[in-house]
Amino acid sequence: MNRSQHFLISAVVAAGLALSGCATTEPPPKTSATPRPTAPRPPTPRPPPPVVPSTPTVSADQVALNEGIELYNQGSYNEAIKRLGAADVTGGSRATQVTAHKYMAFSYCVTSRPAPCRQHFEKAFRLDPAFALAPGESGHPLWGPVFAKAKKSK
Repeated sequence: MNRSQHFLISAVVAAGLALSGCATTEPPPKTSATPRPTAPRPPTPRPPPPVVPSTPTVSADQVALNEGIELYNQGSYNEAIKRLGAADVTGGSRATQVTAHKYMAFSYCVTSRPAPCRQHFEKAFRLDPAFALAPGESGHPLWGPVFAKAKKSK
């Protein structure tokens, strides 16, 4: 082995030793299996109770009217006529009475009784001269013509 090779090998070994000291890593710090105690958290405040919207008070005549309309919507026309003609409806507000007469008229017309149908439309006109059917109601083939006759006679 010549001198330059010996020098080269010595330099490589010296560099390896020098660098091997830099390459050592320290083991990570040991952690204990039990967690460290933490300061207790203050209790979470309770949310305020939910705000319950107040239910508007519904009058007895309005409740009875709604029951009669529901019977009508279910196709129980005779029961609707009875419910809408009851004292708690007929003694109610003017608007309740007008609506009740309208649904009683509808019930009579759909059960092929045009005379009482017209009478109830006329009663609605006496209570409210400006009484009118909604656009979807006015052209009905059963009560539309009866309503038109009752309106002319007012």
